[in-house]
Order: sequence, then C-alpha cells, then structure tokens
Amino acid sequence: MTQKKSGLLLAGILAIIAMFLGEIFPLIGSSVFAILLGILLNNTVGVKDVWQPGLAYSGKKLLQYAIICLGFTMSIGKVSQVGLSSLQITLLTIAVSFLVSSFIGKWLGLGGHLKTLIGFGTAICGGSAIAAASPILDADDDEVALSISTIFLFNIIAVFLFPILGHMMGMSDFDFGLWAGTAINDTSSVVAAGYAYSQGAGDIATIVKLARALMIVPACLILAFVVYRQSRREKGDFSFKQVFPWFILWFLLASIFSSLVSLPSWMTLGIKYLSQFLMAMALAGIGSKVSYQQFKSAGLKPVLTGLVTWFAVAVSSLILQYFIF
Repeated sequence: MTQKKSGLLLAGILAIIAMFLGEIFPLIGSSVFAILLGILLNNTVGVKDVWQPGLAYSGKKLLQYAIICLGFTMSIGKVSQVGLSSLQITLLTIAVSFLVSSFIGKWLGLGGHLKTLIGFGTAICGGSAIAAASPILDADDDEVALSISTIFLFNIIAVFLFPILGHMMGMSDFDFGLWAGTAINDTSSVVAAGYAYSQGAGDIATIVKLARALMIVPACLILAFVVYRQSRREKGDFSFKQVFPWFILWFLLASIFSSLVSLPSWMTLGIKYLSQFLMAMALAGIGSKVSYQQFKSAGLKPVLTGLVTWFAVAVSSLILQYFIF
C-alpha cells in the first residue's frame, strides 16, 4: 500500500480539481475533466514511476468501488427494469460488432487475431473483454496492446462526442443512457459520457453497461468453443473466475440492500458524493495512461477497423432504440 500512496494522493488531487471544475461547468462534468487532467498530466509532466502503482490502482479498483457505492443509491427494481429493457439491443449490437469487425478486418487485410479482439472489445467491455479473449485465441502481446490502444482511442472520443450528439438530438436522460450504455464499450467511458450528459443519464448508462458486461461469460464460452473446434485442443490457461466482473454482483447486492433497508437521506447523499469522487479518481488514473505515442503506434488498419465497427454499433443502437424496440 505504501507504494500506492503517492499515486493515490495525486489521483485524489486531480479528482478534487475535476469536481470543482465540474461544478463551474456542469455541462462538461467532473468525469470528463478527470480524464482530461489525467491525459494532460501524462502528455506534459509525464507519469513518474512512483505514481504508477497508485494511478493504476485508481483506474481499475476505485472505479469498481465507485460503482458498488452507486448500488446503494438505486433500488433493485430500477436496476432490473433498466437491465432487462436494454437486453435485446445489447445482444443485437454485440452481434453487429462481431460481424462488422470480422468483415472490415478481413477486407483491410488485418492479420492475426486483431479483428477478433477489436470486435470483442467493441462488443462488450473494452480492455477487459480483450484480456478475457486473448488467452482463448492465444493472441500475441503486440496484438493485445494494439487492440486495446485502438479501443481506448474511441473510448476517449466517445466521452466528448456522445454528450454533444445527444443534446443535438434532444435525447431524454433514459434514451441517452441506453445509447451510451450499448454503444460505448469501456465502463469508464460509459460512466464519463453518461454523467457528462446528466445525473439521470449516467445512472441509466451505468446499469445498461453493467448488464452488457455480464455478456463476457457467454461470449467467452462461445469463442472458446469456436477456437476448440478449429484447433481441436483446449486452452488450459483460461479461467472464467479470473475475468468475471465480480464487482457487478456486489453492485447488485448493494442495490438489494438499499431496497430492503431505508437509508437516511444524508447517508444516501454522502454515498453518492463518495461514488462521484471515486469515479473522478478512477478516470484521472485511466486518463494518465493515454499518450499520443500510444495512438500513433496502433497503425491505420486496426484504427479503421475499430472506427467502422464502433460507428456501426452506435448507429445500429440508435436504429434499434428508435425504430424497432
């Protein structure tokens, strides 16, 4: 824990600044400012070695704790209703992602497992899904790094672009939350874009995204079956226990608790503020990993594959939301 202190302190300072700026500019919000401050830090001063453990911990664990805290402010009825209402769109956009990434990647001549990893990351939950799929595919480290960099590029773009587009289209909080939750791949970016739009949209987007993240297990099972059929051998180093997003179960338990036990309003407000602060710390940590060199090294073909796949998922989500369901 000692090695993490300086990085956690830095993330906390950035979070406080982000929340202060979010109060001054509510249309942008603390989540977007937190990511921007992290990016600014990495591309100006740079991230010192002593800061890295704490910033990495913030980017991964504190986001999970923030979501668990959020569960105490939502009833299980609302969570289940929103999650089930988004299921059809979620499943269809996942299918669109896999089909488009496979077709475009093949058309561009994208070698190895890159097109599958990009499709997997866009379909479900970004880097986590890529990390889950890579041992099944026996992907090279370079392929994993390139696919994660490509996905992360569009995560950052989505944080700024989606709220603008949502306001231009006059979307309600529910509609925008549903769109962000089904069309933006990484949880942190969904949270940032959702709460940049509004508090209500952020709540909806988070629930939809958590329901979508659960698809990592059946998707990995299907992928493992396909790979096994192709190679006629099992991947012994893959474990669902290691990749399953357990924090979602804690979020659901917190939501059930808040439905059964009536918490005082001051406590609910305090938990919501704590959740917002932890999210800002997490997003600052995530932003501190972003660099210009990271995007430059990704190359053109994976970026184009990711762009077309992401665009197809975003448009299909809107079409399904407004014209079919």
